[in-house]
Amino acid sequence: MAYGYITKLKNSLERKHVRFRNRFDMTLAGDLYTEKGIDEKNKYPAIIVGAPYGGVKEQGPSVYANELAPRGYVVLTFDQSFMGESSGEPRNVSDPSIFIENFSACVDYLGTLPYVDREAIVVVGICGSGAFGISAAAQDTRIKAVATAALFDIHFASRMGQTPEQIQAKKEKLSLQRWADYEKGTPEYLPSFPEEVIEEKDIPEGLDPMSHEFFEFYALKRGHHNSARGGFTSTSNLAMMNFPILDYIKEVSPRPILFIAGEKAISKFFTDNAYAAAAEPKEYIVVPNANHIDMYDDVKKIPFDRIDAFFKKSLGK
Repeated sequence: MAYGYITKLKNSLERKHVRFRNRFDMTLAGDLYTEKGIDEKNKYPAIIVGAPYGGVKEQGPSVYANELAPRGYVVLTFDQSFMGESSGEPRNVSDPSIFIENFSACVDYLGTLPYVDREAIVVVGICGSGAFGISAAAQDTRIKAVATAALFDIHFASRMGQTPEQIQAKKEKLSLQRWADYEKGTPEYLPSFPEEVIEEKDIPEGLDPMSHEFFEFYALKRGHHNSARGGFTSTSNLAMMNFPILDYIKEVSPRPILFIAGEKAISKFFTDNAYAAAAEPKEYIVVPNANHIDMYDDVKKIPFDRIDAFFKKSLGK
């Protein structure tokens, strides 16, 4: 059972733990948020909230669910395969095709609920899930709109700033690691963050600005969770390097995409690039005085009213 950070539930809401399966027959663990006493004879729009890359449903997704469910949505948060309470062995493996598939599995599950409108299922993707959610929508037309917050393109990041020679050397090292993993019987996993909460003064020195920011969330009380210690098995990087997640972003159209990024986010260029590549209809909100991790959990900065308005407009509600 996972434990750690989770948003205090608003009094008007109820949160139900659910389990369902993807097309690979893997069990996904989710939390379903609805208003108390929901009339199950009615049909409601539904939002799937994807966690940051390496995050779990109890972190940023619970914040979004807590704010969006009171606005009349059924909200589903979930753990990616190999993460949190979802199945998948070995743990902490990353696979882009499975991570994208899991958004469609969420649509499968929501579409079986009698009180969910099958024609009104949308996605919010935080950080890495922004790219995964867009990719899922590009292939699954049942997803009627996508909003991204602090989008992070893991594929682009895995190659960014490296020469062809450096990329080949990286692939060579990881390819040889596969033999080491096979001989050992378990894959190498080097977590980025400590098992226990630390104080801000104990964040390691010499980190690059983006890594320091991630420590401010994942290693401190603000967002620490024992199932989200950062990173994935080392050889997972090979799959990400070879999987251009956003290549088909234009095929989300004519369904709309809302891009949200913090004005001061080091990662903002990922959102800039994705917005430029996307076809209309699309919108872009730049949040003043906000960084990357503010879009995970800062309810005073995340533009929930505008997210709500975007989805209602997109769904004709």
